[in-house]
Formats: sequence, structure tokens, C-alpha cells
Amino acid sequence: MAQIQKLAPCLWFDTQAEDAGRFYTSVFKNSKIGRVVRYPAAGQEIHHKPAGSVLTVAFELEGQPFTALNGGPDFHFNEAISIQIMCDTQEEVDYYWNKLTVGGDPKAQQCGWLKDKYGVSWQVVPTVLPALLDDPDPQKAQRTMKALLPMKKLNIAKLKQAHDG
Repeated sequence: MAQIQKLAPCLWFDTQAEDAGRFYTSVFKNSKIGRVVRYPAAGQEIHHKPAGSVLTVAFELEGQPFTALNGGPDFHFNEAISIQIMCDTQEEVDYYWNKLTVGGDPKAQQCGWLKDKYGVSWQVVPTVLPALLDDPDPQKAQRTMKALLPMKKLNIAKLKQAHDG
């Protein structure tokens, strides 16, 4: 029996859990769909889902387990929580940004944040950014922040250029 990860995010969808799991595993190269659990006939007076429809989908992205739940229309994603993708290169930033913004909310894009077609918020972050913002030279950190704030998709070269003056 596989060991269960102690902490794993559960993402609440109305009916799109399986589609979302398949979409996310198509975006991330080191990914897989795990167990798909279906609603039983029992409890339909409470869950109101057809027997055999998808209840949960376990999936893994870059070694991080997730569960997608078809819980109904009662709850929606918002920007209060997001999933960070740490990227070493501009090519990685571009790849994840371009994949995850398709069908998403263009108004919800700022400072490397985006909202995908399911309403999930993501941060596509260059790994160098925290060091640029935390530079002991406050002028360098301030120039980096000033360059960062108007960006949607982050540009590593422009952030470094602003940092260096």
C-alpha cells in the first residue's frame, strides 16, 4: 500500500474535478492521475449527485499530491489562496503562464499571479525574485518592486535590469 502524504490540498469544484485533474497533469511534466472515486447511490438525498459520477480525483503535480472534489456549486475559488510555481528560467515562466492562462480570467493577472479556467489562482514566480526583493541594498530592492508591480507575466531580465539599475 502506498504511503499517504500527511498534507495535501483539496480543491473544491462543482462538477469539473476530473477535467481539472487531467488538465493540470497535462501542464506539469512530472504528474499523474491517481485514484478516481465515484459517488455511490447511497446518500443521494444529501449529495444530489448521480451514482457513478466522479466524487474525487487524486492527482500529483511535481511530487505534490492534490485531491479534486466535485462538491457542488456552493463554494468558489478566490485569490486568498494560490499555488506557487517556482521557475528557474524565463522559458519555464513563459511555459506555465501560457498553459495556465488559456481560458482564464485576464483581469486576474498581476505580478505573476493568474487565475486559470477553473478559477484557481497560481503564482508563476522566478526563483531569483525573492533574493532580488530581499537585497540588503534597499535601492535595489525598491527598483525591483517598482518593476514588478506593473507586470502581469514576470520577466526575469527586466527584473534583474531594474534591480541592477
